[in-house]
Amino acid sequence: MDTAYISALSALGGAAIGGLTSFGSSWLTQRTQLRFTLHEAIKAKREALYAEFVDEASRLYGDALGHQKDDVADLVKIYGLIGRIMLVAPRPVVTAAERTLDTIIEAYLAPNRTLHEVLDDVHRGGFHFFAEFGEACRQDLGRD
Repeated sequence: MDTAYISALSALGGAAIGGLTSFGSSWLTQRTQLRFTLHEAIKAKREALYAEFVDEASRLYGDALGHQKDDVADLVKIYGLIGRIMLVAPRPVVTAAERTLDTIIEAYLAPNRTLHEVLDDVHRGGFHFFAEFGEACRQDLGRD
């Protein structure tokens, strides 16, 4: 075989290998970036859902401290939020959300409280359920 052919085939082989290496590297980089972007978008949606739950739970708990109710109509939104949380969140977050709802329901069923009684509850750690939910969310979102 002629040495010119060997040189030409070697050059073509080297170019093909170099091109495939470049393609493979670019493909892996793009795939990694896409996965990271998707993961961050999912995390942002979960964070927004958790914030919406905290807003609604805070509103309901504040209302429950001053009102006794047997009507469940006000709880529909928070039940919906817990359902959405169940779809995307790990079990510790769901459990903390359910405990928060239980606390809200207990507050609605309890007698109305004065501002002084609420302050005493705060000093005794009566709002631990919000901290529990927040901690579960931070662990889920990787923000310890």
